Amino acid sequence: MIGQYIPQSPPMVMIGKLLTADGKRTLTSLVIEEDNIFCSNGLFREPGLIENMAQTAAAGTGYRSRQEGKDPPVGYIGGIRDIRIHEFPKTGDEITTEITVLHEVFDALVVVGKVFLHDRCIASCELKIFLSKSL
Repeated sequence: MIGQYIPQSPPMVMIGKLLTADGKRTLTSLVIEEDNIFCSNGLFREPGLIENMAQTAAAGTGYRSRQEGKDPPVGYIGGIRDIRIHEFPKTGDEITTEITVLHEVFDALVVVGKVFLHDRCIASCELKIFLSKSL
């Protein structure tokens, strides 16, 4: 269950399955449901794609934390750069999202996210994410 790796709860969960998490690369999938809060006119829109990339990064960090016997940290998007959206997936589509960690310094990560639909990259960006040690 994806909820053990990320702090979000429905209706804000924007990933369905954790496919791979090896420390530097995380891969998730999501089937776009019609009732998704980021769908409009049958399309999964910009905020959903960005949140999907951020939650994929969170799932990788959460998986690593669980392996160490710790709770997943809460992360905050500190910056978004070079966002490119080429296509919006439709309800019923399954997207796959890949996060690659470029830099990790203390409690900050810089990652590149890519969202794929049928092996085509439909969205990408660089995210700066800050992790909170405790709430």
